[in-house]
Amino acid sequence: MRVATLGFHHESNTFAPVSASLEQFLASGPDQGNELIAKYSESQATLAGFIEAAAADADVELVPLLYFDLNPMGTITSEALETIASRLLAALDEGGPWDAVLLALHGAAASEVHRDADGEILERVRRLVGADVPIGVTYDMHANVSNRMVDAATVVNIYLTNPHVDPRLRARQCADLIFRVVRGEIHPVMALETPPLAVNILRQGTSDSPMKELCALANEAASRPGVLSVSIAEGFPYADVEEMGMAFLAVTDDDPELAREIARELARATWEIRAELEGNAVDIDIALHRAAEAEAHPVVLLDVGDNVGGGSPADSTYVLAAAQRLGVTGLFHSLCDPASVALCADAGVGATVELDVGGKTDDLHGKPVAIRGTVQMLDDGKFEDAGPTHGGFRFYDAGPRALVHTDDDHMVLLTSKPRGNTSRQELISAGLDPTTQPIIVAKGVHSPRATYEPLAAEMIWLNTPGCTSADINALNYSHRRRPMFPYERDAEY
Repeated sequence: MRVATLGFHHESNTFAPVSASLEQFLASGPDQGNELIAKYSESQATLAGFIEAAAADADVELVPLLYFDLNPMGTITSEALETIASRLLAALDEGGPWDAVLLALHGAAASEVHRDADGEILERVRRLVGADVPIGVTYDMHANVSNRMVDAATVVNIYLTNPHVDPRLRARQCADLIFRVVRGEIHPVMALETPPLAVNILRQGTSDSPMKELCALANEAASRPGVLSVSIAEGFPYADVEEMGMAFLAVTDDDPELAREIARELARATWEIRAELEGNAVDIDIALHRAAEAEAHPVVLLDVGDNVGGGSPADSTYVLAAAQRLGVTGLFHSLCDPASVALCADAGVGATVELDVGGKTDDLHGKPVAIRGTVQMLDDGKFEDAGPTHGGFRFYDAGPRALVHTDDDHMVLLTSKPRGNTSRQELISAGLDPTTQPIIVAKGVHSPRATYEPLAAEMIWLNTPGCTSADINALNYSHRRRPMFPYERDAEY
């Protein structure tokens, strides 16, 4: 059984100021051939699940082709999408014919022309391989799932944890089902239900109510006879696309009525508790005072407005500026600022530097903040984390970095690439012990939880401005469905 695996992974924040260009995609990869195996086989990412499933099946030859992955940011340029799609399809065409295809996609990719970029690529793959070749796809839980994305696939499986700690498991399930399809053991049918409902990013944690209970309902439904898979997509509210919002997907063995029943059952149960899917964050000053007065540490402050995993630029300075104004000390704070990294590199370790850091991408994420301090560390920004991380990723590259211990007692980690704070190894590799940091500012919402929740004395969501603000009602949509809760309170389902 010859099975191709390839993918394209991007979460596109259409409100973010920096577009995802071809140059940026090429600078971050792609991985091809055996590079995929080397990079992902020991991770917990989607590709690892495909690799694991194939390794466990003696009849399967998995052929790794090509994988593009770029940190979340703004809308994908047309040049980038067309080039990526062409290269993926060329690799698939040249390596064929195939008995099956396994695709690692995100589900919230949007380009300048194709707002449903994942659906566009999936349809092109389907046209290339033909109607009879099974295609398995695993999506991120933040996918904005469209009918195109479902209709072009044979099996769709979506992560069921946020932070995402089950990509490998869900991909393994998807691959195993596809292998059974090739053998003629099962005949999957899928039903998608998309109520007019968006869930606030603050309410998307699957270890918290109400998502915890909704995921339990999905797992219970998946255990019924004849059911192959059940998924909930929370959706990505920072993408202005028609499919934005929650989605419920059931896969059964040749039983379309059962699939429709389960998908609608989950959608109705969620609609009944829609008011619980709204959320509020804490003002910056209040949170900083709370963290400064805490008896136990570290306190992790989640910078929601600069959620790098949601497409923000990683250079918001609102929290650092407030800490300076209030006299709160002891922050670990990272900022993407390649120019300041270069100045630190010129000065050298041990040198005293005066810098204006952060706030350089746009006017949404604060102004540059003046700091003075000592350069503690310089490195290439590459580190590895074999522990639990959001998305299951293991290898990280923040570009050249500099750690500055400021005169007012903050640890400011300057990076050359946008990077969310989803790994403790980010600090450890810079010579810091996360457990001894009084206050850790983590740019993210749920993504830092996988690594920091086990050691944090408290985690506080901050009501920070930015292109990933918790106030989704403030976003200026042009393409989303209307009416839709909570934007229109009278929406019906």
